[in-house]
Amino acid sequence: MTSATTPAVRTAKERRRLGSLAWHAGALAVLAVVLYPVVWVIGASFKPSKDIIASLDLLPTEPVWSNFSGLADGISGISIGSFFWNSLMYAVLAVVGVVVSSSLTAYAFAKIGFAGRNLLFTLMIGTLLLPYHVLLIPQYVLFRNLELTDTLVPLVAGKFLATEAFFVFLMVQFMRGLPRELDEAAKLDGCGHLRTYWSIVLPLSRPAIITSAIFTFINAWNDFMGPLIYLNTPEKYTVSLGLMMFRDQEGVSNYGSMIAMSLVALVPVIAFFMAFQRYLIDGMATSGLKG
Repeated sequence: MTSATTPAVRTAKERRRLGSLAWHAGALAVLAVVLYPVVWVIGASFKPSKDIIASLDLLPTEPVWSNFSGLADGISGISIGSFFWNSLMYAVLAVVGVVVSSSLTAYAFAKIGFAGRNLLFTLMIGTLLLPYHVLLIPQYVLFRNLELTDTLVPLVAGKFLATEAFFVFLMVQFMRGLPRELDEAAKLDGCGHLRTYWSIVLPLSRPAIITSAIFTFINAWNDFMGPLIYLNTPEKYTVSLGLMMFRDQEGVSNYGSMIAMSLVALVPVIAFFMAFQRYLIDGMATSGLKG
């Protein structure tokens, strides 16, 4: 009996081994496809501009550092640091606006019973279906009439008015999962809604808040359409618009410096993500447990 079952057992083990090898080979193939653009950007940042388009080599044969050292000279007399400072200001203000306004709105939807709450929450979620370009023209006309174009106000004003429905929804789902006994205990101690929000709900909602902050920072840092529409002065450009200035500069596109600056622009985003990644996982894992 043992001799009869041994070939079957061996066949099953071989099938599992082949399946495991096939799965790992497929995973490595997908990983190679995903990492190819990253490796290409890193390699191109060390190539002369003329070789970036003409050469098919993934990595340079003779790396050059002029693409990075040339960034210190700026673009058209404008320091690269000003682009990074403008992007940092935009991203920080966006994070503050989203965290404050979205958490307050989420607390109202999750913890306060008022007439029309479900209808208003449904309407808020429905705004996710509106394309950004539908609202772009009326918003631009409004800010132009208020003479607020060429400033950061049009870019961050909506962040302070809880217009980011996704982050409100994320925080609502998280806050609904918090024990009701905490709210009742705070009410017995004489705490109002503002004190309960600030002292109890907000600290316990840290994973959802940091998750929203990470996504907001990345979206604001990489935003191109908003600054392109509202910013006109080159000194006020963000990194995304600063990269555009490398195009056809003095009749020749400086691809090397453009790609080098793109690589440098990834550093703040990666650093911000790495610093708060564990909160991102916690927030995404727990925000949908209840509700």
